[in-house]
Amino acid sequence: MNPNYPHPLIAREGWPYLAGIVLVSLSVEWGLGFFWALPFWVLTLFVVQFFRDPPRWVPVGERFILSPADGRIVAIVPVSDPWLQRPALKVSVFMNVFNVHSNRSPVNGKVRHIEYRPGLFVNADLDKASEANERNAMVLDTPYGSLTCVQVAGLIARRILCYVTPGSELGAGERYGFIRFGSRVDVYLPPEVRIRVALGDVVKATTTIMAEWPEPEVESS
Repeated sequence: MNPNYPHPLIAREGWPYLAGIVLVSLSVEWGLGFFWALPFWVLTLFVVQFFRDPPRWVPVGERFILSPADGRIVAIVPVSDPWLQRPALKVSVFMNVFNVHSNRSPVNGKVRHIEYRPGLFVNADLDKASEANERNAMVLDTPYGSLTCVQVAGLIARRILCYVTPGSELGAGERYGFIRFGSRVDVYLPPEVRIRVALGDVVKATTTIMAEWPEPEVESS
């Protein structure tokens, strides 16, 4: 699938919300006038900005691991990957309500496993959200190794959408899911990767290179 997925500007998840708020805004304006409808038109603008889904260019590089989400890096910590049961580096991207909320594959790979786990809805900016909150994990296999990408619900986010299944082939930057109204994405990487972001960095889905797979070791003669 082309990473610039064929639903330009507004994510398909947003059309029912946008249609509903526009209908309400028009009804209030026709019945009571523009002044009374103004708050609803402001809300319409919020819905448009929240569900915007702009196309993204994919950096050229087979070993690149791309950011799966827009937002801010809130954690880069050594942990144990709960799904692959191995040491890992967890890189977490926090999305506020003003970020684009489409989630995109960080690599070219094949989906090995999808697992949904119910949970709480604490502030996704807190590190405990990784284990406490509702989440959906996707394990991806690549020629260079495997990684786990986890969509985590937040304080306001109450709906995680994932559109792939085990066996699906994903291209780097390809859209695979959406989280509504503020959340985070955790990426569990092998410890040997080279991290290309720092704590506090603002990142963009697909266009930001989060890490790189290591070069193969050259045997000395």
